[in-house]
Amino acid sequence: MTEKGNEKGVFRKLPLGAAATTLALLASVGSAFADTPKIDSGSTAWMLTSSALVLMMTIPGLALFYGGMVRKKNVVAILAQNFAITALVTVIWTIITYSLAFRTNPSDAMNAYIGGFDRLFLKGMDVNAISGVIPESVFMVFQMTFAIITPALITGAFADRMKFSSLLAFMTLWSIFIYAPIAHWVWGGGFLMTSGVLDFAGGTVVHINAGIAGLVTCLVLGPRKGYGQENMAPHNVILTMIGASLLWVGWFGFNAGSELAADGRAGFAFVVTQIATGMAALAWMFAEWIVHKKPTLLGMCSGAVAGLVAITPASGFVDPVGALWIGIAAGVICFIASTSVKRAIGYDDALDVFGVHCIGGIVGAILTGVFATMAVTGATAPVGGIDGNWGQVVTQLKGIAYTLVWSGLGSFVLLMIVKIFFGLRVSPQEEVEGLDINLHGEVVQ
Repeated sequence: MTEKGNEKGVFRKLPLGAAATTLALLASVGSAFADTPKIDSGSTAWMLTSSALVLMMTIPGLALFYGGMVRKKNVVAILAQNFAITALVTVIWTIITYSLAFRTNPSDAMNAYIGGFDRLFLKGMDVNAISGVIPESVFMVFQMTFAIITPALITGAFADRMKFSSLLAFMTLWSIFIYAPIAHWVWGGGFLMTSGVLDFAGGTVVHINAGIAGLVTCLVLGPRKGYGQENMAPHNVILTMIGASLLWVGWFGFNAGSELAADGRAGFAFVVTQIATGMAALAWMFAEWIVHKKPTLLGMCSGAVAGLVAITPASGFVDPVGALWIGIAAGVICFIASTSVKRAIGYDDALDVFGVHCIGGIVGAILTGVFATMAVTGATAPVGGIDGNWGQVVTQLKGIAYTLVWSGLGSFVLLMIVKIFFGLRVSPQEEVEGLDINLHGEVVQ
């Protein structure tokens, strides 16, 4: 030790005992610093980028995706709904829902179901607050973008017929009483998280949640006037394709960003997201080609979104082979749900929110339980069925069931409350003339 100390020029004048004492002291200090959370600049940069990407998914991505699929007389209305939801949820998230979703409830019993109130108005969150290896402010705004897109997805189910005032009231209540609790259950330390439900980036929290709420909303409002009799084809598939492309690109922030760090697992989530999306777009395209004799651009876009939805819960848990199977299942099953099943039952889900997001989310959640593997997660015990842990599929079904029940029943109750105070549906004359001119005083030339 003396020779090594002399080589470094550090302990040259110290006796052996003093050198040993100094080394021990330095080691102790180093250990203390190692235990102190530190912000990783690379991960922070990636999470800032991911937050911007996910925000882009709503505006302009989802807005254009939906805007191209509605009739021309309602395109301004669907764009306005998505833009207003972005602003509205930003404020609600700041005031209350971030705290409810991701903070710890002082009551141990209640923490299984809802978070606390210590971050109301983001009180106590300063520049030094850390969440993992990133600033808490960055984590907060990343999760805010998820809270924004989830209610925005619902608007596609009731397109062309809901009052704007009712939409704002419903989305305010829905964000507080539906989204925040489910986010806490799955990601914030709630009972689904502690019971082992796997949802890497939002299969249950975002897609099943929004999809079942969309179905309930379109059933409560009833079908569009002329549904099944008039031509309600998309007015501009080009806009839909642009929107779908923005969703595809933004989804890398959605899935790879959910690792909350710039590391190998984030890279793998990026890879399987691309693979599943490509496979699902092809699966939907070929299914449509076989059934309807033509491969449509709208079908390819819908298939890609279905693949993005299905790989979302699995993206941090599965390998490329699992991603291929998830893509195939999502493309085919969501195609059937959005066409044959929808026609057979007769509900008017205008832009197939239930068929793509709820069904796609369910497919992805179940197959996460099948294909999650130790090779990707780094776990030392079997994770999914492919590793021998078929019990994980049962756990996934539990998460699906709780989400369907809370969001489905809760959305119905909230719609009834809004109906009492505001009504829900525009007048028949306004619906025939179009929401653009009647609700917003603007039209697309």
